[in-house]
Amino acid sequence: MNQAYLNGAFTALEDAKISPMDRGFLFGDGVYEVIPCYGGRLVAMPYHLERLANSLSGIALVAPHSDDAIQQILEELVQRNGGGDLGVYLQITRGAAPKRQHAFPDHIEPTVFAYTFAITAPSDGSPETANCFTAVTRTDQRWERCHIKSTALLGNVLHMMEAIDAGAEEVLLFNDDDELTEAAACNVFVVCDGTILTPALDHQILPGVTRRQCLELLEAHTDWPVEIRPVMRSEVEQAEEIWLSSSTKELAPIVRLDGKDVGSGQPGAKWAVAQKLFHQYRFSAS
Repeated sequence: MNQAYLNGAFTALEDAKISPMDRGFLFGDGVYEVIPCYGGRLVAMPYHLERLANSLSGIALVAPHSDDAIQQILEELVQRNGGGDLGVYLQITRGAAPKRQHAFPDHIEPTVFAYTFAITAPSDGSPETANCFTAVTRTDQRWERCHIKSTALLGNVLHMMEAIDAGAEEVLLFNDDDELTEAAACNVFVVCDGTILTPALDHQILPGVTRRQCLELLEAHTDWPVEIRPVMRSEVEQAEEIWLSSSTKELAPIVRLDGKDVGSGQPGAKWAVAQKLFHQYRFSAS
């Protein structure tokens, strides 16, 4: 039976109950994290806790627990669900208020919820274990605060459905200046002329933990040129390789974009090296 955590207690997931007056339900007034766990070990918790603190600050919500307390809660939740390979979802909302109003209410307690779900161990970097994706391109129509990991994900959901409706599995988004932002559920890396490109962080882009780890690993273990800068649509269309990055995918190659092969249409050589580094060092930020 899947165990969840809700406001100080562990309970069966199906028994966890949240008020319909919760502002997370009414307004999407909350933030979240997804932390991968392999062999019972949480990955890159310091980076996830840092981003959680930044997201909470971004919506003016005081953290209800210390970092140590949050980590202890999630570690116990993992143990209660048998360890192994799990994704851990943590959500903190402003809480339930007596009435629905747009302004932040006074003196309510945040709602803290967490549960786990099974995930497949990511690739070891070999083509045989690669989780390959197809994608389409669209103009980014989400809100202007994508650097906050908000639970208000309707814009991302609608973009993802554009991909699904087009027979693809992800969507690469571009702003009005034809600059790459991110995918519906991932950050993006592009390989052009042997150089690794990824957009610089700003309000259009979530500061991905896997993106951060990837950049650190490439700097420490390769001599590849890496550029963090605006990436134009023309560069994406001509790329030799495109990678998605997220906590539950690590690095995943896009092999077709808008119905055309990316490079050879197979996982690229640089992706294989980068994902192998993840396989070896995924706990280095823990």
